[in-house]
Amino acid sequence: MRNLASAWNHLHGCACCGTSGLSRRQFVGGALAIGAAAAWSGSPAPALALERTLIDTHHHFYPPGYQKLWLDYEDQRKIPHYAGQVAWSKQKAIEDMDMAGIRTAMLSVASTPGVWFDLGPEKAGELARTCNDFAAEMMRDHPGRFGLFATLSMLDVDRTLKEIEYVLDTLRADGVGLQSNYGDKWLGNAAYKQVFDELNRRKAVVYVHPLVASCCAQLSVGTFPAVIEVPHDTTRTVTSLLLSGGFARWRDIAWLFSHAGGTVPMMAGRIDAFYGARPNVKEFAPDGILGELKRLNYDTANATSAPAIAALMKLVPVSRVTYGTDYPYFQLDQMKNLEQFGLDASDLKAIGSENAIRLIPRLKA
Repeated sequence: MRNLASAWNHLHGCACCGTSGLSRRQFVGGALAIGAAAAWSGSPAPALALERTLIDTHHHFYPPGYQKLWLDYEDQRKIPHYAGQVAWSKQKAIEDMDMAGIRTAMLSVASTPGVWFDLGPEKAGELARTCNDFAAEMMRDHPGRFGLFATLSMLDVDRTLKEIEYVLDTLRADGVGLQSNYGDKWLGNAAYKQVFDELNRRKAVVYVHPLVASCCAQLSVGTFPAVIEVPHDTTRTVTSLLLSGGFARWRDIAWLFSHAGGTVPMMAGRIDAFYGARPNVKEFAPDGILGELKRLNYDTANATSAPAIAALMKLVPVSRVTYGTDYPYFQLDQMKNLEQFGLDASDLKAIGSENAIRLIPRLKA
């Protein structure tokens, strides 16, 4: 078994406890937790490419301008660069997708610090446009191989609304990709109401990637900030959307959260214990706390260990799980891990591609 610790050199973010279906998908008895595997740059490539069947809903990309800003940002803070980030190229991405059997990768820019870089709203908006145009070019140049969760700066409402119009109507993006927080304002914050009202009107797919919040980078107790803070930040933003009534208000948004929901599967019962019996629970959680969490979608990126998958499958049905990799930070062939857990062929196919097609029907072609 490969060691996750040796793989991880990513210092900052790039992610009803019922019995839903696990009885027919029993895990191999006594299965040990399997790490997310060796780092992308050091994994030996298989001799032959696999048949392209998988859809990767968690796949990062780096336009040259963005890549330079990020490297400079890290240099200024004495943060070591990650080899996969430095070496990323469009051609390398396609080669790695072919070796791992990935038919289509959904592109997203959602790593710390997003498109901020202390640029201010106008420059951040321009950088978001640059990233989205670059991704659209990748889609045109390689038909069928890429989709796009377009990035939004979220720092200025008017600019963000214009970018939504541009990416969905002109670029024909498949949805939008958001960070879990912006300047320590998580997604349930009232500042984003107009943005989500518009995304709800459009019945958009909203993919959410966590990052290390500025408040909390020093809380990592000796680990890289991303190790603990990234999954926790998914839970923070899910909880903010839940308790603020965001999930109740924006019923037509199709939400997709990273890394098996971060710590959401483990925290769901605790959140329900504190808020599930409140007299006004139906106002912010019409289906109850656990019911609201069951309605969300979650990817498997860097969460294909036995405990993580077991917790997720206890929270949601398999139909709410999509295959994700977190490329280039982790290997693309994490489906090998899922195949060891006793999931039947239909469930593996659902996770591998069918659930993504349900969210984004054009991927069926």
